[in-house]
Amino acid sequence: MQQASLSGSRSSAQTTVEVRCTGHVRRAVGTGKLAFSFTGSTLREFLDAFFEEYDVRDMIIAETEADATTRGWAPAPDELPGTWRKNPEGEQTRKYVRVTVNGVFNEHLDGLNTTLEDGARVALIYPFMFCV
Repeated sequence: MQQASLSGSRSSAQTTVEVRCTGHVRRAVGTGKLAFSFTGSTLREFLDAFFEEYDVRDMIIAETEADATTRGWAPAPDELPGTWRKNPEGEQTRKYVRVTVNGVFNEHLDGLNTTLEDGARVALIYPFMFCV
């Protein structure tokens, strides 16, 4: 099944980033560390290009809110302290999966519109988990 692109338009700039893959993503990609060049300069354009080369889109991107959330261990308070940011539906990661840019969760930056520069570190994190 062909997945929709995350981006609507692409710029012509070429960007090369350092990609780190963990857990399930590392197993699917075949390595934990690689340099990846793509046309564009945003996280969205990187992910589109990366998913064209590596079949891990369904592993990383949640299609629905239900795919992105898990049942909590404790009830959430009516008002959460601090600033809470969340990517919009369709741009969220699956349960337990995170995407970071230079060590910062993408939703704390500019989501999938985060600008990537040459040499930026993008981590695709999906740890192995086993619970009984």
